[in-house]
Amino acid sequence: MTPSAGIKPILLEKSQILALLSGEDDAWLFQQAESVTRAVFEDQVYLRGVVEFSNLCRHDCHYCGLRRNNRQARRYRLNSDAILDAVDRAIELGMGSVVLQSADDYRYRLNDVAALIRAIKSRADIAVTLSLGDRHAEELEAWREAGADRYLLKMETFNRQRFAELRPGADFDARLGRLHALKRLGYQTGSGVITDLPGITDAMLAEDLLQLTDLQLDMLACGPFVSHPQTPLADAPNGSVLKSHRVSAILRLMNPGANIPATSSLDALRSGAREQALSRGCNVVMPSFTPDTVFERYGIYPGKNSSTLALEARLQQVRAAITATGRIASASRGDSLRTLYV
Repeated sequence: MTPSAGIKPILLEKSQILALLSGEDDAWLFQQAESVTRAVFEDQVYLRGVVEFSNLCRHDCHYCGLRRNNRQARRYRLNSDAILDAVDRAIELGMGSVVLQSADDYRYRLNDVAALIRAIKSRADIAVTLSLGDRHAEELEAWREAGADRYLLKMETFNRQRFAELRPGADFDARLGRLHALKRLGYQTGSGVITDLPGITDAMLAEDLLQLTDLQLDMLACGPFVSHPQTPLADAPNGSVLKSHRVSAILRLMNPGANIPATSSLDALRSGAREQALSRGCNVVMPSFTPDTVFERYGIYPGKNSSTLALEARLQQVRAAITATGRIASASRGDSLRTLYV
């Protein structure tokens, strides 16, 4: 793609972000976000096939159903053959990009993941995204050399105090440092936040959006908090779909060429909210190709992977919803266009 004439980042200040988060001018915000998204991506919505291959986690994050101390979670690990079978289905059904995602499960070692990446790259000319959590520098380097294109590592919040409280034992500086390391290694790098996390004020969220933008990332993820009954935040209220839409729209204006997914957490709170996000700054949808035998066990939050439809029917439903918005479900790699809009 060539840059669309006249599209430049809008450099919003904190006070302006706060006003938009409060709903001061939703009509302007959503219209501008849609206009920029359509111009930059030429009405394409990139599809990513996600394979969630393990739900075992070494962390104990208070908002996540996969947390280490959730004894009610039904744990699973897929072997390499099962993972590649799922990838083959994604290729067969027209995905131009696949995402290998897991909880922080160190059972999959450097050579295991590198072999998977090489096997996928030998099958088709598709992009490979990794979302494997906090991994060592030598692993990240080896996986990039094996052919991985992208890495997603969400901060969830950039507020140090809330990060420490919500992610006990996690190292804020080390995680932030990994994002910089991933960029140096040549990954298309992504991070993101959860909107309306308990204890996060709009002022904190505005700072999050400024810090995300300062990182100059290729992928920016935002989705609303969804309360899970098997976590310490079981009684906390769910986040606002509208607030999440405002965040994706603000991020679009500040980062015109970044890939911004419409997350499944939106639909977990309100049917159709994910597709609505495509008119409010988002340009990526990530259907799950996790095998049916474990599909529902990747329970980060209630409503995640809850559809009872067969894979082909789910994918048909996704494509139809995208078409209904006047957009095109794209089978391209969908690489970041960030550097074209700086």
